[in-house]
Amino acid sequence: MVFAFLSGFVLSAVAPSIHHRAPRAAGWLLALLPLSLTIWFLSHVPGAAHGEVARSVHDWVPSLGITLSFHLDGLSLLFALIVAGIGALVLIYSGAYMAGDRHTGRLYAFLLIFMAAMIGVVTADNVILLYISWELTSISSYLLIGYKHEYEKSRKAALQALLVTGAGGLALLPGLIMLATVGGSYELSELSAQGDLFRSHALYVPILLCVLAGAFTKSAQVPFHFWLPSAMEAPTPISTYLHSATMVKAGVFLLMRLTPVLGGTEAWTAALTTFGATTMVVGAWLGTQQTDLKRILAFTTVMALGAMTMLVGVGSPVALEAAMVFLLAHALYKGSLFMVVGAIDHGTGTREITALSGLRRAMPVTAWAAGLAALSTAGLVPLFGFVAKETAYTSLLGAPALVVAAVVANACVFLSAGVVGYQTFFGEPRETPHHPHEAPPAMWIGPMLLASLGLLLGVAPALADGLIGAAASASLGAPRDTHLALWHGLEGDAGAALALSATTIAAGLLAYAARWRLLALGAVLRHAYAFGPERWYEWTLAGLMASARWQTKVLQNGYLRFYILTAVLVTVVFGGYVIATAVAVPVPADLADARFHEVLLLLIMLAATWKLLHTESRFVAIVALGVIGYGVALLFLFFGAPDLAMTQFAIETLGVVLFVLVLYRMPELARRSPAVARARDAAVALGLGGLVTVILLATTPDPSPSRLSTFFAEESVPSAFGRNIVNVILVDFRGLDTLGEITVLAIAALGVYALLKLRLHGGES
Repeated sequence: MVFAFLSGFVLSAVAPSIHHRAPRAAGWLLALLPLSLTIWFLSHVPGAAHGEVARSVHDWVPSLGITLSFHLDGLSLLFALIVAGIGALVLIYSGAYMAGDRHTGRLYAFLLIFMAAMIGVVTADNVILLYISWELTSISSYLLIGYKHEYEKSRKAALQALLVTGAGGLALLPGLIMLATVGGSYELSELSAQGDLFRSHALYVPILLCVLAGAFTKSAQVPFHFWLPSAMEAPTPISTYLHSATMVKAGVFLLMRLTPVLGGTEAWTAALTTFGATTMVVGAWLGTQQTDLKRILAFTTVMALGAMTMLVGVGSPVALEAAMVFLLAHALYKGSLFMVVGAIDHGTGTREITALSGLRRAMPVTAWAAGLAALSTAGLVPLFGFVAKETAYTSLLGAPALVVAAVVANACVFLSAGVVGYQTFFGEPRETPHHPHEAPPAMWIGPMLLASLGLLLGVAPALADGLIGAAASASLGAPRDTHLALWHGLEGDAGAALALSATTIAAGLLAYAARWRLLALGAVLRHAYAFGPERWYEWTLAGLMASARWQTKVLQNGYLRFYILTAVLVTVVFGGYVIATAVAVPVPADLADARFHEVLLLLIMLAATWKLLHTESRFVAIVALGVIGYGVALLFLFFGAPDLAMTQFAIETLGVVLFVLVLYRMPELARRSPAVARARDAAVALGLGGLVTVILLATTPDPSPSRLSTFFAEESVPSAFGRNIVNVILVDFRGLDTLGEITVLAIAALGVYALLKLRLHGGES
């Protein structure tokens, strides 16, 4: 499985080169990898249907418990098949859709990186590996959504998607770490067996909130739903892959994966059903208010994500089974419809429904694919969408409020499906920017194949029993036999579900007949949308930018002295607070113990300091600094640290020589700061000096034992062949740091030299 995970990353590195050498065949060639992965994943379906789980474990950072461990059960298999299968079709589709675009090679690379990351998300067993893959999907989707970066709308949409999903990812990380800490393992397969432990633990609510934040932002649940339609600025192949079939379902996958760990509580059920049902209704309604075909599909995707979340929240075996069926049905029909919309845009030059009608004669193959996919979307017989809708209604029969919400949402989706699959292709043809023409084969193979699969699984739903049953069993944490059927009869729950379907179709037909009036009603309500979550996002972003500009103006104003002043003040205030509240500072018992030469040295250093502060000669200032430095070195010597003293002597000598060489040609110090500024600087300096003094008084009476001191003392001679421990540390044990410091000093010296040699023109200064 590690090959399945890494192969996409490897192929992405050479994808631009393949496109450069064979631009027309690149999509087909690159699709061989996801196609091979699809076949390989399919080979695991029979085993998964019997409860077999494939595992693969490789060391990565064993000291931290992080492994490259993969877990291929029914749930992983269902998602992996969608990711790899639709990935192959999207790569083929992209070759024709992006023909002539000089950056298509880059698009292939981003798509393959995204595919690999998604495979990592759905197959990872280690929570850290899952999180890294999770974040890789956010980053790669940012690159994909912003593919047309020359347009401001694309850049804004990409940033919006990254900020919303990235914020959720930041919340998810502590949740996963708490999960691993409480369960004593980083492996999801081990955590899944400890559900009772998590549900009764004091950290259950914090863990749940963190997980929900990650899942809801990724899967565009209300109030985070606005980023998904905005991301429609991306080219259609990207919209197909990210927003219909894969990335947006990652949050739903996480909820399904963690159901055995966190599910079954009142908090879990209330949160998922409330947010899921709300998202379902809001997404379905907003879908009826759009005139752009891609935005219609985007909002119906929001509806579907809400419905799946709601079903996971209900949590019964039949509800989870319904969620799996709906997941597969949605991937088939929505992937097909997105590619159909791309073909329409490609063939007519527009996606506006007000400009599209009667395309079936000009685009017959696309019309067939659109018709099949739209029928499945609407939940009509004999498509797989009907099976999904019936299963979902059956699972909700015990919750009347959820049933009403589902009927309303499905009626709205019926209307949207009618607009995309019927209104666009039937009626009188209209004039479009381009003369309508059928798309090339590479652009209709994918939608036709997905739509046909929807028909095949609708006519013979038992073909999906093994896969759906295995996925439901993995999410339940218990075996589940699945028997999907197109017709369950008229008795009991099956009859009630069928009646709800009939109600939905009737309501959908009425809604379709009144679609223009609904659009007018939406225009009236549009003022209310102006204060929705997207506006909150904009206000938050504007506030952050204003705060960043303010702190930049205050803290990073271009003057080095203010940077130093700020750093010292922060150190004094916070360090002083810690010292004052947490440390008992001993007072020296008797200063009379000081010896004469020590007092004399102190007086000399104070005199040098006084001279340094009052001299107007740079040379005198350098000498005064050198006196202070040599005084410190003598103190080291007096108190038994000859190694440190020798190093200090060397550094002071070098410093004085360098300063003299640099400042030799500079003028006298003519200007000084105003008296107020000097008083302020003196106060800050005294504060820092006082803080250092207090820290020394607090630490020197009872120095903490350090393993490093013993290590350096024991290893200096045998390991580095040096008896001066300080020098050995500088040159050997932390030689790389020293090299970095020397490099910095060398660069600074070159900068100073360049300034000294600068010759300005005229009166410039």
